[in-house]
Amino acid sequence: MTFAASANSIPAALLDAYRGIAASTIGHFLREGHIHGLPPLVGDVHVVGRVTTVQIHAPDGSVLRDALIASQPGDVLVVANQGERGCACWGELRTIAARIKGLAAVVIDGPVTDVRALRALGLPIFCSGVSAYTTRSLGEHGAVNVPVTIRGVDVHPGNLLVADDDGIYVLAAEQAADLLERLQNKEAADAARRAELQARLDQVVG
Repeated sequence: MTFAASANSIPAALLDAYRGIAASTIGHFLREGHIHGLPPLVGDVHVVGRVTTVQIHAPDGSVLRDALIASQPGDVLVVANQGERGCACWGELRTIAARIKGLAAVVIDGPVTDVRALRALGLPIFCSGVSAYTTRSLGEHGAVNVPVTIRGVDVHPGNLLVADDDGIYVLAAEQAADLLERLQNKEAADAARRAELQARLDQVVG
């Protein structure tokens, strides 16, 4: 298994600024970095965090323990599961460990298991579906904090990730900083237009 050093932290001010940015707002400006097909297990979520990556090779999921150890509070763990559709690598116990660690969310290119427990635990999880067939600890393959590819998108340790009910975007820190002002202006313009339209709607419906 491969273990790389954690990437440099994204400035806290940049992370905080992106807490006011919707994924769809980024989508008005970029196609690059958009990860599709991994909806949240539970809706009404908005996540911003620094990426820790992990590459697994199902059915061997043992490297996920090391990924949890390597991650930092507030990180988003991004799991590349080779596009696996039938073998769940994430369930209740790992979610509890992630909550203890203070992770912001988990993004998995593959299914999860223990769905009722995951919903109750409240950690934002983005995945492709659910499965009762699961990985196990074989200790043979895997890598932590290496570049991975999720749904055709290259994801690097230390990237900034924004995810909500509409989708997921991954940005390099420099790219995120360069784009921020345009995104904030778009959010402000949309808020003003929303208020205007809501006032007109209120007049119509009384």
